[in-house]
Amino acid sequence: MEMKPSVEIIQLPLSFLLLGLSALVVTWLLCFRLLKAFSASKSSGSSSPTSQSYTGSETEKDWTLPSMDSHAHRDSLFHRWDPRIKLLSLFVYIFCVASITQVPTACIALLSAIGSVAAAHIPFRHPLRRLAAMGGFLGMLLLIMPLTAPAKQGDTLVVFQHLSFMTFNFRGFLLALLICLKASAIALMMEPLLGTSPFSITIHALARLGVPQQVCQMILLTHRYIFVFFHEMKRMNAGMKARGFRNKTNIETVRTLGNFVGMLMVHSFERTQRVYEAMTARGYNGTLPDYISFQALQQDWIKGAFWIILGVVLVGMDRLW
Repeated sequence: MEMKPSVEIIQLPLSFLLLGLSALVVTWLLCFRLLKAFSASKSSGSSSPTSQSYTGSETEKDWTLPSMDSHAHRDSLFHRWDPRIKLLSLFVYIFCVASITQVPTACIALLSAIGSVAAAHIPFRHPLRRLAAMGGFLGMLLLIMPLTAPAKQGDTLVVFQHLSFMTFNFRGFLLALLICLKASAIALMMEPLLGTSPFSITIHALARLGVPQQVCQMILLTHRYIFVFFHEMKRMNAGMKARGFRNKTNIETVRTLGNFVGMLMVHSFERTQRVYEAMTARGYNGTLPDYISFQALQQDWIKGAFWIILGVVLVGMDRLW
């Protein structure tokens, strides 16, 4: 005879669900208000020449300048770390974090990532933007997985009054929470990994670690010129609006947007051709010139060993929890 899975069912009033949803919405709004406050304080008080420049306007940011390594000029333990060892050891640590299966261990990994961002002297508005971009997807996981996870033996289900057809599975919630914690920890580690060295030096370090030259060149040029194409798109959009274009739900809007995308592709192709001709005129023969020399010191190896050991310790704690 087939045994049905024994589950624990908890009955709760509907007000608990409304209270939880209200708290989630309030938290989301507070995070966005905090992010907007950080952005406003940056635009009003920042004057670093490495982060933005001005061309005829005091408020318009020059999007031709890459922003991923805008804090590479700062000084910290991560900035003084050999990029090759930093990439290798932090990648190993990130893979260890990705293999975590317990929520408490994921919380420790998240706290260590927050401490790493603080130790790298990176303003928290940048990791907040990264987490805000992930927030919609992660928030949907927290809502959907508890409601769709099948009941198994030992699960705890919450049933709200007047909504008996909808069950909240705590196991699904813990699984979604685990995914969110690990994703947040890994996203935060991208700041000290990529933001503490000039991006060109990071790419050269990848090439020294054995990544093919063609792949490194594609990453470097894409990172450089995606901001140029974005600036071109904003310029074309401003020209369309100056000529009276407004988004509407009609065939004329679709035709105009199609022409917009086509012209953007044409301009991108023309700029790509000019960039290639300029590179060949300067002696480009398939490989970028490499004038960077790396020297690994004893303290660089100590830092790398620390992060690898920390990742292994987290995995060990996770398995023995």
